[in-house]
Amino acid sequence: MKAALLLCVLLYLNSAVNGGLTGNTVFFPQASANSYVKLIPLKPLSLDAFTLCLRLSVDPDVVNQPKRETILFAYRTQNFDELNVWQEKGKISFYLSNSDGALYSIPLLSVFRTNLCLTWESSTGLAAFWVDGKRSTLQVYRQGHRVQSGGAVLLGQDPDSYLGDFDINQSFVGEITDVNMWDSVLTGSQIRHFNEKEWVGPTANVLNWNTMQYEVKGNAIVAPEKYI
Repeated sequence: MKAALLLCVLLYLNSAVNGGLTGNTVFFPQASANSYVKLIPLKPLSLDAFTLCLRLSVDPDVVNQPKRETILFAYRTQNFDELNVWQEKGKISFYLSNSDGALYSIPLLSVFRTNLCLTWESSTGLAAFWVDGKRSTLQVYRQGHRVQSGGAVLLGQDPDSYLGDFDINQSFVGEITDVNMWDSVLTGSQIRHFNEKEWVGPTANVLNWNTMQYEVKGNAIVAPEKYI
């Protein structure tokens, strides 16, 4: 009876939708084909501009293998990968709507936490990564494109179908926290403030780590503030 009750509790915790991740980090302790966190956006991801920021640290023995691809952020609709961010081929990259990606020769992730932001706007196509407050060279990518709504945002896995077909060799291994997204391009000054403990910029209105709901699946662990 006790074993059955414990199993029911674990199943509930593994599927429950919760509110807000303030002060928490999500830990993926090992490569897997079933562990992920689904984030529930505050508004549909129908975007002609965005800023995406997150803090990450990785197990370099796994993630930094020369031929390994590691998903950092995935947003997929029923039919397409709308927005994916990767560490691959010794670079950091992002892809919009199954197109060829934009690859950046910037510092790779490490065992120490990295503040990573990505900006893109449709009108000019200008895109850049920011690493610990320092901007990469601009690239022009998918000018005139629009990110489509109706998809799912995942941390930890790259779905090759909607919420499925995960590849263990592309899974994230490490920690992710403070995932925030805005429907505009923030200024350099605002992005640099993302490195500070107290955020003083505009409230994230697409994904907000402090208020959005989320679902935990598999062996992903939500670790409390004392580990931040």
